[in-house]
Formats: sequence, C-alpha cells, structure tokens
Amino acid sequence: MSNRKHVPQRTCVACRRVTAKRELIRLVRMADSRVEVDPGGKKAGRGAYLCRMEECWQSGLKGGRLEHVLKTAITPNDREQLLRYGQSLQ
Repeated sequence: MSNRKHVPQRTCVACRRVTAKRELIRLVRMADSRVEVDPGGKKAGRGAYLCRMEECWQSGLKGGRLEHVLKTAITPNDREQLLRYGQSLQ
C-alpha cells in the first residue's frame, strides 16, 4: 500500500495550467450572482480557479473566460475588486 496522500488538482481558467488546488485561488459565484475571492476554498457556490500571477487575473477577467466558467456576468464593481486583488498578489 502507498502512503502518499491524494492531492486535489485544479486548472487555472486563464493559462490552463493544472496544479495542486492549494496553489491556486478560488473565485466563487455567490447565490446573489456576485463573484468574490474564496481564500479558504470552502464557500458554497460555483467555483473557478486562477493562478497567483497578475497576468492570469487580467486574462481571466478581460477575456470573458471567468464569466463563462462561472456562468454569470461579472459586474464592473466586482471586476474592479478582483483586479485589485490580483494586483496585490505580487
């Protein structure tokens, strides 16, 4: 028997890189259609993942990929907050 523990894998919606879930940041669509960062990865709602690189945040938010994955429109206010969060990661 193997003693290795299963490490969940997720894909960044911007660059499509597959990596450990803990290395990515989860964004979640809340019940009221708002989109917010879920640092703990436990909030209820449809989720999507982005790398910790600013380029991925800009690409995911500008290209409409995040809206497609979350199946919702991102409000300008939410978009601005998410871009600021992505810039603060550096």
